[in-house]
Amino acid sequence: MVYLRFWHSVIAPVIAECYCKKNVAIQANLSSMIVEIPNVFTPSAVEDILDKLSKAEFIDGKKTAGWNAREVKNNQQLKADDPLAIALKTQTQTALSQNALFQATVRPKEIHTLLFSRYEVGMSYGTHTDNAMMAGRWRSDVSFTLFLTPPETYTGGELVIEGQSHEQSFRLESGCAIAYPSSTLHRVDPITAGSRWAIVGWVQSWIRDPANREILFELDTARRSIFNSQGKSTEFDLISKSMTNLLRRWSE
Repeated sequence: MVYLRFWHSVIAPVIAECYCKKNVAIQANLSSMIVEIPNVFTPSAVEDILDKLSKAEFIDGKKTAGWNAREVKNNQQLKADDPLAIALKTQTQTALSQNALFQATVRPKEIHTLLFSRYEVGMSYGTHTDNAMMAGRWRSDVSFTLFLTPPETYTGGELVIEGQSHEQSFRLESGCAIAYPSSTLHRVDPITAGSRWAIVGWVQSWIRDPANREILFELDTARRSIFNSQGKSTEFDLISKSMTNLLRRWSE
C-alpha cells in the first residue's frame, strides 16, 4: 500500500501522466502482489466497449472452463472467434501495454487468453484456481479482471481472492483492473441485482515468482525516487545495477 501511494504521488508524474483520479482508491497487498490498476480504460472507451458487447452473441461460459471449474462456473462469454472479441483483445492488450503501473508490477511477457464475460442475476463462479497453461503454450502467472460496469449498477458479483488467513473482495470502478497471482483460489460471488460485465485475462510474466516481482517493483520505485530527488547519483547507479542484474537472473 505504501509503495503504491508513493508510486502515484512521486514516481508516476516522472514517467507518465497520472493514471487515476484523486477519488479512486488504490489497494494492494504487495506480499502477494495483488494490485489495483486504476483507469486502464477511459470512461468513453468503456462506454463504447459496453455498447458493442450489448449487441454481441454470448455463449455459456462453461465452454472455456477447465474440467473441474465447469462444475462451479455459471456465466456468459463472448464467442472467442467473434470479430469483436478479436478487436477488443487487441484494444485491451494495447491499453495494458501502455499502463506504467501494470508494466512495473506484472512485467508481462505475453498478455493472452482474454475473455469477455457477463453475469446476470443468480450467476456466479465458485472457488477455483486457473489453469497453469493456456492456449497450448502460455503459462498463467498473473490473472486480471478489468471491470466494465459501474459498481453502483449491480449488487453482489465481488471478485473474492482467498488467502490462508483471510479473503479480499473487489468491486472496482469501471475501467479499473485488479491483477493477482494465478496460483490463488478465487471466486465471483452471485449477482443479486443488475448485471456485471468484465474482461478477464492472463499474463505470462518475464518474472515467474510473485515475490521476485515484488522485489523488482520496490527497487524500481526506490531508484526512481532517488533519480527524482537527486538525479543520476551513485546510489541510483548502484540500485539500477542490482535491479538490472536481478532481471538478468530471474527473467525467462
